[in-house]
Parts: sequence; C-alpha cells; structure tokens
Amino acid sequence: MAGVAALTGAAGVVLAAQSGPEIPSIDEFLPPEIIFAGTPFAMNRIIMVRLIMTIVMLVVLGITASRAKLIPGRWQGFVEWGIEYVRDKIVYEVMGELRGKRYVPMISTIFFTIFFFNLCGIIPGMNIAATATIMMPLIFALWTFVQYWIAACREQGLLSYLKQECTPPGVPFPVLILLVPMQLIDILIIRPASLTLRLLANMIAGHLIVALCFSATQFFLIIAENKLMMGAGAVTLAFGFIMTLFEGFVAYLQAFIFATLSSVYINMSYPEVD
Repeated sequence: MAGVAALTGAAGVVLAAQSGPEIPSIDEFLPPEIIFAGTPFAMNRIIMVRLIMTIVMLVVLGITASRAKLIPGRWQGFVEWGIEYVRDKIVYEVMGELRGKRYVPMISTIFFTIFFFNLCGIIPGMNIAATATIMMPLIFALWTFVQYWIAACREQGLLSYLKQECTPPGVPFPVLILLVPMQLIDILIIRPASLTLRLLANMIAGHLIVALCFSATQFFLIIAENKLMMGAGAVTLAFGFIMTLFEGFVAYLQAFIFATLSSVYINMSYPEVD
C-alpha cells in the first residue's frame, strides 16, 4: 500500500509538472475592449484603469485645493511636501530656481501622474500599470520633446541650438561628418525613445514577474494538490509579496527618473553659461 501511495504521489507530481502554472504573456497588455466596443470610444481594461486613476487624482487634488488653508493641516501639508519635493529635489536641483520655476507645474504633473499610474499595477482590482503600454510613456516623452525644442528656439534660436548640439568647438571637420548625424539622431529620436522605452520596459517586466509569482503560487498550493509542492508554493508566495513591495518602489523610481531626465533634456536646450 505504501508503494502504491508513493507511486500515486509521484504520478501527481508528474501530471502537475506537465500541466504547469499559467504563464503570463504579453497578451495581457492587449486586453479586449470591454465597453463601447466597435466605436471610436472603445475602452479596454488598461484605458479604464487610466481613466479611474485620473479621476481619483483630480478629485483628491481638487478637494485639497478647495479646502486649502494658510496654516495647512496634515493632508494639505503632505500634498504640499510632495510638490515641494519635486520642485526642490528634481527641477531646481537640475535647472536652478531661475530656469526651473517655469517648469515646476509640468514636471510635477509628469512625476505624480507616472507615479500613480505605475502604482495601479499593485492596487487590487486594477493589477496592471496604466503605463504598461506604449501610449502613455510616449505621450509624456513627446511632451518633454516639444518643451525642450520650444526652450531651444526661445532661448537660442533654432540654428544656434543645432550648432551648439551638433558642432562642439574644437572638433575637426572629418569628425563632424560622423558627429552631426549622430547628434541629430540623439536629439530627435534617442532622447524621447529612451524616456518611452525605459518606463515601458520596467512596467511590463515588473507586471510579468509579479503575475508569474502568484500564478505559480496558485498552481503549487491549489491546483497541484500535492504536499510535495506546497513548499514551493510558500516560496513563490513570499517572493510575490516581496516583488509587490519592490514594484511600489519601482513605481516611484521610474517616475523620479522620467521627471529628472525631462528636466535634464529641457535644461540642455538653454545656452551654456560660462
């Protein structure tokens, strides 16, 4: 009987291993339309997450602003601290106060929107970052792209800016033949592409890892129904919680990096000060 039980247990392990946990795929980032399907207003799950989080942010900030007092309470003080953090630690740190004042609203909007959109990936019921498809990172990158070209044309003039970027002083002419197209590719393509792809790749990778951990946990603890696999399920469950907390940190980190690089790129559009 003991031998039969052992064989049965081994067979269960083999069958479970053959079926395996459900592996998350890139298809999760291309969900089907759930409302207004077939119309220009069609929305899928990710668009709904963006819409809900946008409404939440606008309502919370609107109520906070409408109830603002000269002597702030705890919540107002917390919101003001967040805005001052972006202003002082990102915008002024990179651009200085004189240049930075103009861009505090823009960079603050980029930082907080990306941060809360990223957090959607670990909020129960949403479970996917609103920045996990290319559209939102691209929109923010293009906003930065437009702003640094506007700053360049306003502060230097288009030709002077291109000369500063593409033809550094002291570079021999033969080198310029290679340098000029490389610099043009950098300011026209690489800068916005780097902003877009860095944010997109991090959000996709984080979602897939967390989803894989909890999918494996469900398989090992519930579907497999085998004591030999429960230990593995406990490990994947613990790792899933750790990765969820780490994703919260990554949500902040990616917002910080995006806002900082946006400030850097805009600042580079200004003339160098001797």
